[in-house]
Amino acid sequence: MILVTGGAGYIGSHMVINLLEKGYDVVVFDNLSTGHKEIVDSISSLKEKGKIKKFIKGDLKNKKDIGEVFKNYKIDAVVNFAAFSQVGESVFEPLKYWENNFIGTYNLLCAMKQYGVDKIVFSSTAATYGEPVYSPIDENHPQKPINCYGNTKLALEFLMDDFDKAYDIKSVRLRYFNVAGADSKIRTGEWHDVETHLIPNILKSLKNNQQTFKVFGNDYETKDGTCIRDYIDINDLINAHLLALDYLMKGGKTDYFNLGTNEGSSVMDVLKTAEKVTGKKVNFNILPRREGDPVKLIAKNKKAKEILGWEPEKTLQESIKTAWEWEQKL
Repeated sequence: MILVTGGAGYIGSHMVINLLEKGYDVVVFDNLSTGHKEIVDSISSLKEKGKIKKFIKGDLKNKKDIGEVFKNYKIDAVVNFAAFSQVGESVFEPLKYWENNFIGTYNLLCAMKQYGVDKIVFSSTAATYGEPVYSPIDENHPQKPINCYGNTKLALEFLMDDFDKAYDIKSVRLRYFNVAGADSKIRTGEWHDVETHLIPNILKSLKNNQQTFKVFGNDYETKDGTCIRDYIDINDLINAHLLALDYLMKGGKTDYFNLGTNEGSSVMDVLKTAEKVTGKKVNFNILPRREGDPVKLIAKNKKAKEILGWEPEKTLQESIKTAWEWEQKL
């Protein structure tokens, strides 16, 4: 049985669906601060090999909440998505991020130790690298975050190393670059009450012709002056989690992997691709840069390919197509 924390959120809900398809039984744990119970209810009705054994509304900041999960269910491994992830917000509200991201996951690891659960797949981030010293970024790149969000995730990577050495709790940390798209069958997708991510905000502006899309900065040292990011499709991302889980189940050691496509797209590239997919014209305004945004983040994904046997398959256009279908359904 797999415990998925943050399982009612964007990435977590995709993981739950894929685990069920693979025949795993799942316990979903989420405080619903950004996740949606409706998504879990919808997933629960799917006729798959595995079943959602229980949805638990709980908070990792509360030791009792997470302790009860391990006490009542025989958990074989954990996949942890429970975190706040808005870079801009983290700069101005660091306490919120340290409490939720660090203390919450610390409590989770302590509960795992107490109940003898020794495998965790952890949602980390490319934000642990900070401003690139070289590109594409491999796993040996210096880790010097430039925002609080990245700091919390890096601190947790260090903590997991200590838990491995002292308590033999094995972890795979997956350092995401920019996640995009929706489930291929449009059963779940990106749904934030306050949306901060690029692609859904472009699509929202297209769905509502009165809404103008905001481009933060066009004075970066890039081909068109806008930030460059590596966009990885959610379905490819989840496949990497399944491979990481299998790797741990087969006795794999603690390790960390970049998840990206080895290619970069600027904000304007994404905007133009969205116009191509939807057949609509994006209205946009140029605003000043946001604090904490690196110029360019592109992943070198060779390590994940070699050790996990992972291969990203989806294109940016395919990601935007499913995201657009989900946005209309939503």
